[in-house]
Amino acid sequence: MKTQENGNKHKGYRRIIPSMTALLEFEAVARHNSFTLAARELGVTQAAVSKQVKQLEENLGTQLFQRLHRGIRLTSEGQALFAVISDSLQKIAAVFDRISEGSGEQELVLSTTATFSQLRVMPRLGNLRATLPQIQLRLATQMFTGDLRNHDVDLLVRYGNGRWEDGSAVLLFEEEIFPVCSPAWLARNTPPTSLHDLYTSDLLDADATSEGWMTWPTWFREQGHTPPKLRYSLRCHLYTDTIQAALHGHGVALGWGRMIDHLLASGELVRLTELTVRPREAYYVVIPHGRSATPAILALIDWLRDALPEAAR
Repeated sequence: MKTQENGNKHKGYRRIIPSMTALLEFEAVARHNSFTLAARELGVTQAAVSKQVKQLEENLGTQLFQRLHRGIRLTSEGQALFAVISDSLQKIAAVFDRISEGSGEQELVLSTTATFSQLRVMPRLGNLRATLPQIQLRLATQMFTGDLRNHDVDLLVRYGNGRWEDGSAVLLFEEEIFPVCSPAWLARNTPPTSLHDLYTSDLLDADATSEGWMTWPTWFREQGHTPPKLRYSLRCHLYTDTIQAALHGHGVALGWGRMIDHLLASGELVRLTELTVRPREAYYVVIPHGRSATPAILALIDWLRDALPEAAR
């Protein structure tokens, strides 16, 4: 084996890897899961991309994609090749960025939902600059999380069970959910002392989404009660709007503790009851396949997990 490895080194990479162009075009096809989108990104024809990938498969002596009736899918060999190429290209791109910008900072692209970026990240940005000055953060905010292969991100925050096929998940923190309101609303209303009192309060709610956001009926059922048909003071599509309505004194919202800890610490929101729900799901950071868990990425994960909001400090 050692003799074979030394022989390969003397051959040079050009002998071992016949076409760098084919590797680049294969990476684009695998990332987009589409020959058409890859060709559009690369500025060439779909036929040219297909030819390069076909030649790569012939050189390797194995199939990298399964050609299905509608679309394509990576084979196990294709997945292995895509993982190492993506990782290598990411490292090369990072070095190019540092050299071209002449800066010691490293930009990391963090994909989150609007709720996480606005309620968890923004209140802590001052602390990020003080704690990790070498990291330049770029937020890629999405309405909902999607397939990581279709996004040029270094890490992504997801809420769920931690089992996803497009990356490696690292636990951030668990969550608890409880009723909150503003001091102004509390001053105008009698504090609820029972679940029945909560039924008849000025309830604020957000639509359930694929992320698993809990609504008031679900929260009440988790307390062992099935409420009558609830009458809401306001319902919103986005959870961030629900929290804004609570801040303005319009009613009682469900507080996701990890998202609103800065508002509780500042006194802008108050917790109404000790009753709480601890979901089975949790928040995770997902590192896409092909990305390495670099020291900078691990440092950012630690910061996302442990950083105190400005109000708490």
